[in-house]
Amino acid sequence: MSAARAHRREKVIVIGAGPGGLATAMLLAAQGLQVKVVERRDTVGGRTSTFEHDGFSFDMGPTFFLYPQILREIFSTCGLRLEDEIDLIRLDPQYHLVFQQGGELLATPDTRRMQEAIAKISPEDARRFPDFMNDNREKFARFAPILQRPFSSILDCLSPEMINALPSLRPWASVDSDLGRHFDDERVRLAFSFQSKYLGMSPFNCPSLFTILSYLEYDYGVFHPRGGCGAVSRAMARAAERLGAEVQLDTPVEEILFDGRRAAGIRTAEGTEQADAVVINADFGDAITRLIPENKRRKYTDRKVARKRYSCSTFMMYLGIDGRYDDLEHHTIFLAEDYRKNLQQIERGFEVPTNPSVYVQNASVTDDSLAPAGQSTLYVLAPVAHQTEHIDWEQHTQPFRRRVLDQLAHFGLDDLESRIRYEKIMTPTHWQQDMRVYKGATFNLAHNLTQMLHLRPNNRFEEFDGVYLTGGGTHPGSGLPVIYESARISSRLLLEDMGIAVDWPAPSPTNDVEPLRMPELTAAG
Repeated sequence: MSAARAHRREKVIVIGAGPGGLATAMLLAAQGLQVKVVERRDTVGGRTSTFEHDGFSFDMGPTFFLYPQILREIFSTCGLRLEDEIDLIRLDPQYHLVFQQGGELLATPDTRRMQEAIAKISPEDARRFPDFMNDNREKFARFAPILQRPFSSILDCLSPEMINALPSLRPWASVDSDLGRHFDDERVRLAFSFQSKYLGMSPFNCPSLFTILSYLEYDYGVFHPRGGCGAVSRAMARAAERLGAEVQLDTPVEEILFDGRRAAGIRTAEGTEQADAVVINADFGDAITRLIPENKRRKYTDRKVARKRYSCSTFMMYLGIDGRYDDLEHHTIFLAEDYRKNLQQIERGFEVPTNPSVYVQNASVTDDSLAPAGQSTLYVLAPVAHQTEHIDWEQHTQPFRRRVLDQLAHFGLDDLESRIRYEKIMTPTHWQQDMRVYKGATFNLAHNLTQMLHLRPNNRFEEFDGVYLTGGGTHPGSGLPVIYESARISSRLLLEDMGIAVDWPAPSPTNDVEPLRMPELTAAG
């Protein structure tokens, strides 16, 4: 560190208190930087926040908490223990899949029980389950180190690690076609591919790399943070403040200030504030087009941002329920009979799904802190198209609500409407207007091959100096584990650019991370 730097603390402003912004604040504050997180809303977490009404608590967005190892390492880097801050409850069963065409699967991390469950649908596919796990264990081991480093150009894709990983990654295949190497029954393939919806994509188009998502659930667990995923965000904000960061809520950023091509600070309604660097954690499309005048942007003009491919959106119902559904699992996914048609309607964006697939979180069976005694919360999600000119949600909200409730009644929740004591609905319009999510695309930029690695907006934002990105709109992508990884990548780049050496331990190789899985099975069982 230079002598000049030794006498002052570089100041970094983080725009947005989502999971990526909070992780970045922790890492930078732990290195002694002056860090200020500026958040538009009155609570932290962004889409990973919790809201309350009359004693009912709901996660706004993510409800599946996967692969906590990355966040555990971030806490450890900051001298903290994740387990001291957050109570993570491992779920078994992880979720219940119900297929409209018939059959069900109670997904469990116990590999022997999982094989038995698959065998009720397809005995041959059950015998192939260990092969799927072993194949994806190798795929994850090869690709995890790639996800842990930045990509700024095509040259970063030519590393020996990347080239050696290509045969395992099968980039020419989709998730569904790759699963076809292991499973014949369409329902079994759906059981291991619906996770592509975590990225807002169809398994028929999503790159085959992402079969690792379902693998991670079985080897490393699906968790419920007590209090909901928003409790993780709140714990991170508390940790950041203990480390010296400031978190300022209810403060919309109106503009990023520049000195030539270098970020110089921000402007809010309260005035201007200078900074040595700015980290953008707000939704990428919305933040870039709203906070930076278009005449300053070269690569990401309004037109070019609009032409990017975006994930689907979600139709949400947050329900406070009289009584409990103790026979309904913590996570239940009702998969429509013609799942492919359902996804085509979503991706084309011309109509609302006629026969929607529906996800229900019944977290009160695990966590009784989320509702008053004798009552419970239900979180209901149906994937829909992101905001387009073809769908007027003011017109379609109530008819689609009826369609979702009818779908749930078909799967056994036939008394649901009479038990609703509180209800909040979110449509793509709400995601866009209330949450400032570009096009209401809940899962950010899509993860097709032309928007991954160096082709995704870079962690060290290529348009300007002193601007860094974190969150789902940059590398590695969407989903909580990789969003936390984006914070680690971007923080290291920022510190390097400031001439601050860090002695963080390297991210753990996957073979150093102890899986929570049961002993491996062979195809012979």
